[in-house]
Amino acid sequence: MSYDIYFLSRRDGQSWDDALEAMEDAAEESEPIPARLLEAWDRIVPQARTLLGEVEITESGQESRDLSHSGTGIDLSVFGDEVSVTVPYWHAGDDAAIVLDKVFALAAIVEKETGLTAYDPQVERPLRETPLHGATGLMSRITEDLRSRYGS
Repeated sequence: MSYDIYFLSRRDGQSWDDALEAMEDAAEESEPIPARLLEAWDRIVPQARTLLGEVEITESGQESRDLSHSGTGIDLSVFGDEVSVTVPYWHAGDDAAIVLDKVFALAAIVEKETGLTAYDPQVERPLRETPLHGATGLMSRITEDLRSRYGS
């Protein structure tokens, strides 16, 4: 289970649910990554390294790109024209705040470089409308709940 951020292209008047559904429909088609996203990827990676430190990059032909940070579990993926950031529910309290601060900063980089809007499906609104303390509280509660159910 992970805290997910999706990057959406939303037309004027289109609801967030419709934009999310369009992204999911497009992901099923397994298309190559569009040139504009490949170019953005090349600009994002050095900035992500500055933010996170050492990261692992995985490329699968023209279909996908993945950037992973082992210390936090933060993962940035591009699959076709779907872009997402995920972080597993490993973090609670101050640790969650630190990690989510990095997730929010990475999302801002992705938004700037792709022109897409970061959307937080956990609270069903754009990430820029999600207060960091609210996301931290949510991650902490879910992490603690998972730990109590399954052990740490």
